[in-house]
Formats: sequence, C-alpha cells, structure tokens
Amino acid sequence: MLNNYDAGTAAAYRRAREIPRDGLTHWRAAIERHLGPTADSVLLDLGAGTGLFATALADWFGARVLAVEPSEAMRAHIPAHPLVEVRAGDALAIPAEPGSLDGAWLSTVIHHVPDRVAAGQELRRVLRPGAPVLIRGIFRERPLELNVLRFFPEGIRALAAFPTVEEVCAELGAAGFERVSLESVPQTSAPDLGTVLGRVHQKGDTLLRGLTAEEYAEGLARLRAAVAAGASGPVVDRLDLLVLR
Repeated sequence: MLNNYDAGTAAAYRRAREIPRDGLTHWRAAIERHLGPTADSVLLDLGAGTGLFATALADWFGARVLAVEPSEAMRAHIPAHPLVEVRAGDALAIPAEPGSLDGAWLSTVIHHVPDRVAAGQELRRVLRPGAPVLIRGIFRERPLELNVLRFFPEGIRALAAFPTVEEVCAELGAAGFERVSLESVPQTSAPDLGTVLGRVHQKGDTLLRGLTAEEYAEGLARLRAAVAAGASGPVVDRLDLLVLR
C-alpha cells in the first residue's frame, strides 16, 4: 500500500476525492446489507485514507472502527471521533489481535496492495471466522461509469495497473475467502460539475496522475466548457462492491 503521500498530496486527495455524506446513501445500504454492523461490532477500515468511511461507519452504525493507514500525511486528516481508533499499518501488517474484528472495509485501495495473497492471509488472521471483506473500487475488466473519464478520457490507461475481479478472488481465495457478491453501487459524488471543477486535482486521483500536462490541461478545458454551457444536476458515479467471506 502507498506510503508516499506528502502533506500536499494528502490535502489534494481529500479535496478531490471526498464525497458528501448524503451522496453515500446507497453505500450505507450496501454495507448494512452485507455486513450488518451493530454497536457491538469492531470494523476494520484498511487503507482508511483521510477517514471518509471510517467516520461514516461509526456514525451510521455506532460501531467501533479501526482505521489503518500507512501514510502519516493521510492519517493527519482523519477527524477525531470517539469510536474511531487510528493506527499506522498496512494490508501486510494489520495492527490487530487475531480474530478481533467483525468485518473489513477496503475502499479504493485493493489496487495499491503489492501482495494480495499475503494480504488475504493477514485479513484472515485478524477477522473472526465468517467475517466478510467488502472491497469498494474499480476492476480492470468491469464497465466504468465515472464522470471524470468524460473529461479526462486518457485516464483509462491507469486501469492497466488495476486487478480483475477474478484475480482478487483467487488471491484472497488462497486464505479461504470465497466470493459472495459483486454489484455496482451508485453514489452522488458532487452536487454539480461546478463543484467538480473547483476540487479536481491531478495528484488527488489515481486515474489522473499518469496524464501528461497537455492531457490534463485539455481535460480541464473540457470540464470548464461543460460548466460554462450550463451543465446542471448531480454528478452520479458508480463503483463496484466485491464481497468475500
């Protein structure tokens, strides 16, 4: 998992990628359906980033959340919360006792894990028997419904570094995890394109980091033109949710 975010990159990530809580309604329902957390649950948010989902899980369900994030700069942005414990760690070294966690949440992080077989073994160690692993993200072979690619189509190149669903299932399957569900979940990422324009940042999005300066500038121009033309309405994207148990 990445541990090379400096303070500027972490701030850019938070500005560009964080979604308003009310835009996550369908994610809340999906998590509740597959994980069924309660106030007695202890959940792992692995690769917690700046804490968007760690705090949401705590607020939605009253669960205790262990937010594990390798980057100090990212951890510094996680808001203090009485139910959220923030620790340094990564998918290969989760700072938790064996069998102590009731479920694992991995949001837009699985493509950053260098050894997913070893990560599966580590997840198996810290999860209680039968506890699920919920993976939110993008998979190489799956259809993409992301508005950012309307304006920055060259970002599709980044998918070469993303795993497929079958690869993830096979790698975590080495630790005994089996696929339970795969679904596409919508989210309201922003109220309008003007908001997207105000917060887009090349360093804050994996799909944009590999763009040339010219490609990024052209994408910004397309986005500005759409805003100037009066494009309105909420910005709805879809990401996949892969559930293993």
